[in-house]
Amino acid sequence: MALITDRTAALGLGSNLGNRLENLREAAERLKPLGHITAKSDVFETEPWGVKDQPCFLNACLTIETSLAHKELLTFVKGIERDMGRRMTIRWGARNIDIDILLVGANCFDTEELHVPHLNLPNREFVLVPLMQILPGWRHPTVGLSAEEMLKSLRARESGGCPPLRITAL
Repeated sequence: MALITDRTAALGLGSNLGNRLENLREAAERLKPLGHITAKSDVFETEPWGVKDQPCFLNACLTIETSLAHKELLTFVKGIERDMGRRMTIRWGARNIDIDILLVGANCFDTEELHVPHLNLPNREFVLVPLMQILPGWRHPTVGLSAEEMLKSLRARESGGCPPLRITAL
């Protein structure tokens, strides 16, 4: 479990093209120049979200202590995606790597480019499961719920689908 500070960023990693596990591990390695990675979740296989007709994803979360401001952090992670070959196609479509900024401490940002905490965080089981693994005590600063409470609420609202399946360590 990671301790969360105002310099702690939690990132969500996802991949459903190519060697999915290697893509996640390479992205985690490329994030190291940002600062000290303090926690990594397990890797989970999940059904696609948004666009259903595509391969299953592997997803994981990690926390990193960084001194970058949120705009610099966004530029850095988008650079990793680009350098790893991600091409923008359809929204929520298939991709070899996706890196989302889920949260930065207890801070809230709402700009055209970035919403922190991530706007869809309370509605994404594939993020909540690994996030509660590494930040079980974290509470959403506007919703006021922990990742576990958001997950229980989400599961109560939705039926069907398969819960994330733990694959391996990141």
